Amino acid sequence: MEFGYFTLSDNHYADNPRSANQFVSDITAEALYADELGMYSAWIGEHHFNSLGVLSCPDLVLAYIAGRTKNIRLAPAVTVLPIHHPIRVAEQWASLDLLSNGRVDFATGRGYDRREYAPFHIDFEDNMSIFEEGLEVVRRLWAEDGRVTHKGKHYDFENVRITPKPIQKPIPTYVASFSQPSIELAGRLGCGLIVAPFAAAMSFGGLQQVADRFRETSEKFGNTGGRMMCSYFMHFADTKDQQSEQRARMIRYYKECVIPAVPNDPKNTPPSYRYFNDMVNKLSNVRPEDLTENSVLIGSPQSIIDTLKKVEDAGIEEVILYFNVGQKPHQQVKDEMARFMEEVAPAFQGSHLQRRAA
Repeated sequence: MEFGYFTLSDNHYADNPRSANQFVSDITAEALYADELGMYSAWIGEHHFNSLGVLSCPDLVLAYIAGRTKNIRLAPAVTVLPIHHPIRVAEQWASLDLLSNGRVDFATGRGYDRREYAPFHIDFEDNMSIFEEGLEVVRRLWAEDGRVTHKGKHYDFENVRITPKPIQKPIPTYVASFSQPSIELAGRLGCGLIVAPFAAAMSFGGLQQVADRFRETSEKFGNTGGRMMCSYFMHFADTKDQQSEQRARMIRYYKECVIPAVPNDPKNTPPSYRYFNDMVNKLSNVRPEDLTENSVLIGSPQSIIDTLKKVEDAGIEEVILYFNVGQKPHQQVKDEMARFMEEVAPAFQGSHLQRRAA
């Protein structure tokens, strides 16, 4: 199992002294440090207008990282595809794949905050249809050598050929999923799947249930190569005081960052987001003791290893770790990243073993 660095650049906190500019600089430094530590990948989220996160251009940050590294894979977490034109998305990530010598993993989703859609004049209510068509366009532009003509509901163009072309054929592509429609789309298109354990537990019962549905759907459409991965909030805690501090950090993240950003009004929630209403209700009432291995890694190295062994048994091939969540100080993030690679990662087979040995 491989391990990566992950962030949504959460910075939406009351009385927060950390500027957006400072946090983007910290995230960039942490991603570079992940490469030094032998991590497999860096996944940088896209958020606009400080509704939850503050990093709006993961492609530019990852291009900067690409020029200073040779090994770590580079991925958005995720590209909110409906608010971008798919031709431009295909060009941007093909260019980064070339410049990084084939190190891009492309991950995409619909997002969940209508406030990120409104300034771009994109219909949030119809974003599932926009997303599905856009993803098909992006993958087709990467794959076909000749010129492409597309006549669809949302996009219409003739004789387009993007340059440069990606080195990878194909670029590994993942759909981020909180819902059954996203799982089915990933399986039908032969994409990989990314899932958050806390959402999987609330919506499906757990990671194993999501993995089973993804495999069943993939097989139904004759696709067997889709890779499955998940994200995890990550906190070391060796004492009761540290446990309390880290759990308080997570609850603050849920209540100050997540709940204000996701659909939470049943009257104005599109049908494809109705499951978020129940999620918001649960997060609004979350208690420290409710933060189990179904949502977050908190504890000693051995307890984290034990949980990740169960994740591995469910068929998860990569775990991307959200260290810098909840206003955790930058140096503490780096210390926990190093500790994970020294005390947890060696319990699992993966490229990190060879990287660190070298």
